Amino acid sequence: MKNLPGTFFLSAVAVMLMTSGCDTVKRTSNQDKGVVVGATSGAVIGGILGNNVGKGNNTALGAIIGAAVGGVAGGIIGNKMDRQAEKIKTEIPGAKVERVGEGIDVTFDENNPDGSKAGVYFETNKYEISANSKLALNKLQKIFAEYPETNILVEGHTDDVGTDSYNSTLSQKRAVAVSDYLRNAGVSSSRIITKWYGESQPKVANDSDGNRALNRRVQFVITANEKMKADAKKEAEKN
Repeated sequence: MKNLPGTFFLSAVAVMLMTSGCDTVKRTSNQDKGVVVGATSGAVIGGILGNNVGKGNNTALGAIIGAAVGGVAGGIIGNKMDRQAEKIKTEIPGAKVERVGEGIDVTFDENNPDGSKAGVYFETNKYEISANSKLALNKLQKIFAEYPETNILVEGHTDDVGTDSYNSTLSQKRAVAVSDYLRNAGVSSSRIITKWYGESQPKVANDSDGNRALNRRVQFVITANEKMKADAKKEAEKN
C-alpha cells in the first residue's frame, strides 16, 4: 500500500490574467503587457493554454484567460497589481512574489532560509489551519481587504502518494479550510470560489520528495471583479 500524502503547503498563486512565453511580452512594461493581451488572437490564447496542459496550472489558466480584459484597460489593472505585489513582498517576508501579465504569482516555499515553516502548512493527512498558517493568512486577508475589487479562486492540489479518491478528498478539505478561514477573517464570500483537483494537476513530475512538496499546494487565482474592470475601461477611454 502506498503511503498517504504528507505535508502540504500553500502555493498562493495570485494570478490576475494570463501567462505567456513570448519574449516580447516578457520585455514589456506591465501596462504594455495588458495591451498585448488585448491584441492576442483566440488561436494564440488556445496555444498558450494547450502548452500548459499537464503542468499543473491548466484550470488556473482557464480562469485567468476567461477574466482577461486586455488593451489599455488591462494595463491599468496591471498597474494596480504592481502596487499589490509590492505590498505582499513588504508584508509577508519569505514569500516568492512574481508579477505575471496583469497578475501576481505568490508562492510560499516549504521552509524559510532559517528553517522555520513558511506560508500555509498542513500536518500529515490533516487539514486544520495551524497557528503559523494563520499568520500568513491573516496578512493575506489584510491585503485582500486593502484591494477589495478582486475575485478569488482557491484551488487545492496534492502529490500522487495515496489513492486518487483520498487525495481528492484531502485537497477538498484543505482548500475549503483555507477559504473558510479567509471568510471568517472578513473576506466576502461573494469573492471566493473553491475547487479541488487532488493529484490530477501536478506542477512537476512526482519523482522525488522535493517535487512532491511542490505539488502539495493551494493556489489562489485572483481576477479583477466587474467594478475594477468597469473602472479601468472608463479610465482607458479618457486617455
